[in-house]
Amino acid sequence: MSIQERQQAVLRRRTQAEQEQNHWRSQLRGRALLLNVLRAGLLIFVLTVVAAVWDVSSAHLGEQLLAAPQSTAGLIDPTANQFSLDPDSVEKQILALNLRLREGELSIPAGTNPRPRPFTVVPGEPARFIAARLAEEGFIADADLFNLYLRVTGLERNIEAGNFMLADTMTMPEIAESLQSALFEEALVTIPEGMRSEEIAERLSEANIIENDRFLAAVRTPRSLTLFEDYEFLQNLPADATLEGFLFPDTYRFPVLAASPEQVIRPFLDNFEDKVGNKGLVGGSSGLSGRDLITVASIVEREAVQADERPIIAGVYINRLNNKCPEVGGPYLQADPTVQYARGTVGNWWWKPQSIEEYQLVQSPYNTYLNPGLPPGPISNPGQSAIEATRDPAQTGYCFFIATGEDGRHVFVQTYAEQQQNLQTYGYNP
Repeated sequence: MSIQERQQAVLRRRTQAEQEQNHWRSQLRGRALLLNVLRAGLLIFVLTVVAAVWDVSSAHLGEQLLAAPQSTAGLIDPTANQFSLDPDSVEKQILALNLRLREGELSIPAGTNPRPRPFTVVPGEPARFIAARLAEEGFIADADLFNLYLRVTGLERNIEAGNFMLADTMTMPEIAESLQSALFEEALVTIPEGMRSEEIAERLSEANIIENDRFLAAVRTPRSLTLFEDYEFLQNLPADATLEGFLFPDTYRFPVLAASPEQVIRPFLDNFEDKVGNKGLVGGSSGLSGRDLITVASIVEREAVQADERPIIAGVYINRLNNKCPEVGGPYLQADPTVQYARGTVGNWWWKPQSIEEYQLVQSPYNTYLNPGLPPGPISNPGQSAIEATRDPAQTGYCFFIATGEDGRHVFVQTYAEQQQNLQTYGYNP
């Protein structure tokens, strides 16, 4: 660069500096000075308002969070970092401010009908979906405002799946609080004597108590249940035993959509404990005890239609087990229900053969025509009458019986010759 060029550059910088100096001087004179003072004052005012709003919303958010139920262990402390400037805290402050501005709307109910109506929350349903459905069904007027209230208060974390009774006249905070504790809708279910566990599972499923497979899985693996140790009468069950035979028949009030199989199975076992218990499975004149007694009782329950015949039928089976019926050829029960149980399928749980001979063709350890002694376990769930009849059966010499076809009654005899005659008399084709 030449000397002349350097002189020109210095001159330009000097001129620019003088212009900037003159500009700031002009800003400090007269009207310009006044405008700048007003601008500075306005900026200070805005900053003061923002700080005040921040302080109020912080306090409000803290109150809301502290007032929210904290029933779940391990939740982050709502007071921690509540005044920090991290993104989460800033978002909470903004949400709290928005809610504060609309606080009056929270107490306005969506309708005027005070009559409660059912509302169901399905497991895993997001809070925003719940809010949308509440609005669709007329429980709230604004789904976005309700969802905002849930987020600010933290109540969205503790909404339970289940059934609720809500009214149009409830405010948003009242509805949010109600959603924290589901009502267990209940249904009455009658379990008749002599049902097998699969039939009970179907009946419970039809009443929306519990899924078929979940119930049966629990019944078939009782030692996996937390309640197993609670019942003395279960402690001597074989390792591979199920709860078949111990699901006491009665009318029950079950929770709809039960949370666990234990909720459904416990009433059955409690009832068995009350009506029979461990004491009811020992003693008596039959010589049977425990699960063996229930096994025979389950067969008696399926055979007997008339209550007065239960002790007689039980006596026949005890006679056979004790080898008091030599014409039978051994301790064979030859009980039709055990084979029907073995061949049972969905829709036909108690198989009916076309002839007596078909019983001989069923290959199963439950076929008491082919296998001596007791079947592997109970075939149904007997009632108290059948259990008592089996514990103390009628003392007779009967070894055979067949149904007469008249109101489910049977005729009993001692000899095989008499049995053959009765088969012809009542239309059987041996």
